[in-house]
Amino acid sequence: MASPAKSTNQAGTSKARLSRELVLSTALELVDTEGLDALTMRRLGQELGRDPMSLYRYAANRAALLDGVSEMVLNELAIFPDDPNWQAQLRRIAHDLRLLALRHPNVVPLLVTRPLSTPLGMRPLGTLRPLEQILTLLIEAGFTPADALHVYRAYYGFLYGHILNELQEYIVDPEENEAVLRLGLHRLPAKDFPHLRALGPVLADYDGSAELDQGLSILLTGLATQLSPPQRRQQ
Repeated sequence: MASPAKSTNQAGTSKARLSRELVLSTALELVDTEGLDALTMRRLGQELGRDPMSLYRYAANRAALLDGVSEMVLNELAIFPDDPNWQAQLRRIAHDLRLLALRHPNVVPLLVTRPLSTPLGMRPLGTLRPLEQILTLLIEAGFTPADALHVYRAYYGFLYGHILNELQEYIVDPEENEAVLRLGLHRLPAKDFPHLRALGPVLADYDGSAELDQGLSILLTGLATQLSPPQRRQQ
């Protein structure tokens, strides 16, 4: 009979049963920790303690892994297409997506660029879910289907642009008290970049959430004017 110590050791080294969810969640953890370039079948196999060949049952290739990671992140985004307050819903989705991006910054380039390499109808269903749900939300609010698509494009174009800008905020020397020096703006010729240098304090006090809200207010106010009075629902 095995000793208690040996049994404990065997239990500690037992491997979790492989599943698509385990494979993709481990892939996401790897991307979060080391970036997209680190995600390969070989490296993922090492993380899982499995032969990489066993992973092909759950993802046909690296491209399928990337799609799966995208789906896993977007599955965290809750959308309620039957909400009559479409503006409040779009505002909440925007803030939730921003928080997702801050939790998974290495995945953001994947979310932005991955769809460009795949025809719409061939993309993973999980990545199309937000599009379908937001179209439903907007059509129920009174937009025509074609206008709803235009709104979606403007909305996500603004949202991804904001997120990329926020993630790219760069502090050269966080210990420096002077904003111009902290942001490295002192390196810019004062004659050629007077406005950027003057805006140093404002740039240093960047508040991503407040900045997003201000942009959403401008965007949503403009979008609301596209609805004729009989079509409008609660805003």
